[in-house]
Amino acid sequence: MRNRRAALAALAGAVSVALTLSACGKDTKGSPEGGTIGIAMPTQASERWIADGKNVVKDLRAKGYKTKLVYGEDNPKTQVSQIQDLITQGVSALIVAAIDNRSLNNVLQQAAAAHIPVISYDRLILGTKNVDYYASFDNEQVGRLQARYIVDKLGLEDGKGPFNIELFAGSADDNNTKYFFNGAMHLLKPYLDSKQLVVQSGQTALSDVTTLRWDGPTAKKRMDDVLAKWYGGKKVDAVLSPYDGISIGVLTALKADGYGSPAKPLPVITGQDAELASVKSIIAGGQSQTVYKDTRELADVTANMVDAVLTDQQVRVNDTRTYENGAKAVPAYLLQPKSVDKSNYEVALVATGYYTDAELK
Repeated sequence: MRNRRAALAALAGAVSVALTLSACGKDTKGSPEGGTIGIAMPTQASERWIADGKNVVKDLRAKGYKTKLVYGEDNPKTQVSQIQDLITQGVSALIVAAIDNRSLNNVLQQAAAAHIPVISYDRLILGTKNVDYYASFDNEQVGRLQARYIVDKLGLEDGKGPFNIELFAGSADDNNTKYFFNGAMHLLKPYLDSKQLVVQSGQTALSDVTTLRWDGPTAKKRMDDVLAKWYGGKKVDAVLSPYDGISIGVLTALKADGYGSPAKPLPVITGQDAELASVKSIIAGGQSQTVYKDTRELADVTANMVDAVLTDQQVRVNDTRTYENGAKAVPAYLLQPKSVDKSNYEVALVATGYYTDAELK
């Protein structure tokens, strides 16, 4: 049998103009024999990850694979142990949405030794060559959509301002955090430099605004502190929030401070993932916007990647340079996100079957 990883490495160096990579050699673990795919997801605390797990399982089973789905509940050590167990059980491939993107080097070396290919799911795993492919969304575009919404709603391009804004970012141990933040700041920085946007707290560096584990209560506490220290006689006009759970925490803090009345309207608040609670909040006039990422499509792309790797087919990718993990540029397939607010949620979410009208009541 050819060494799978050696073949992948060799072929990755000869990527075609069409951005397709040849997969590894056939393995008896593949679909025709109903191999088992290990799926390691971060947490069941977010409805998004529950949906991802179900969708990946459904798509893989439709291709004839068995699956083992585990959740690390936001504990990096637990996730490492779970992946070790999956390797020991002899899974054919691993799909990993990392909790801590730098904690998996040793366990993925074990996967490589067992000739188990690894797909990095949505969150790029860093510091190891033992990641074969990456499936995600255009993460910088997520940040740009959030920033664009703020720019448009405040009328910044028309010269309006100054406005007060506060910045939030995701977990420091998630590689996506920097892409979301950098994408947003690419559009917001000129307005910060011109003082059309003012961060009263002074917290503008990524290291100052991260939110461990993307936790809503943690975001609420930080927003409480910012309001108490910096906004005595001032009002917040916008909050850059990278994720719906953080947005809900921020919104809770703002409402506790008296926002949400005609005299003190809520600021523009962005988000991501189109989680049910946030979409309902958008409809009700609370959160302003979210970035919709159809994780059904992401699951489908990932299942196709796994199947191609295990059946000696072409693996479809559309980016071979952007996602450098410190050990290699990981070949990736990136999907496009969509900005959603009260004006288009029915078309974006209901018409596509992501939610029903009944669910949004």
